[in-house]
Amino acid sequence: MMVIVSGVRYAYPSRRALGEVSLAFERGVHTAVTGTNGSGKSTLLALVAGVLRPQSGSVTLTTSRRPAFVIQHTRTSEILPCTVRQTVEMGRWPHRSWLLPLGPRNRRIARDAMERLGISDLADRQLAGLSGGQRQRALIAQGLAQESDILILDEPTAGLDTAAHRLIRLAVDEELLRGVTVIESSHSPEDIERADRVVTLEGGLVISDTGSVPRPAISATLTS
Repeated sequence: MMVIVSGVRYAYPSRRALGEVSLAFERGVHTAVTGTNGSGKSTLLALVAGVLRPQSGSVTLTTSRRPAFVIQHTRTSEILPCTVRQTVEMGRWPHRSWLLPLGPRNRRIARDAMERLGISDLADRQLAGLSGGQRQRALIAQGLAQESDILILDEPTAGLDTAAHRLIRLAVDEELLRGVTVIESSHSPEDIERADRVVTLEGGLVISDTGSVPRPAISATLTS
């Protein structure tokens, strides 16, 4: 198992977010986490990513690499004084020596991530001057550039056009084929159907945990 969530509880001051959730996520498996707004999806992802700490229970990762956590573009991403290139290169920061600039290899990996998401032509544009969909692709490229063993995506295709949606789905499928564990929250039936496994939350509890599309179907899609 790549991630083990054991008896995790988490509450905000005004409400319970998760109530004793236990799940395990295997290497190379794509899990879609679904549920209505407020069901606990984003909280679960933030706990696995290490952004939040469980108030009880535990989250155990069997890899030393920090998970790549891609949130939806927010008001903060609209005002960041960064270019697309700088934003994507942040994904390489965990791999550089302390206080040293990025070397040629790290810059190449960041360029490759931009190419995969179709934003190479936006590299020198300010993030604040882009559309919401373009900013979202830049944030996902940053996650890909991190080259983590675990990729966590919070509604990555929400509000994107068909072309951008396809680029993101292809990039995710490529990560799965190299053995990355993908955990994705989504309301999109198309995205959910592509997952190997679907976990449904309601009121902070797991109410369903089922399988979906087998991995050979994804492989066939990429090679067709």
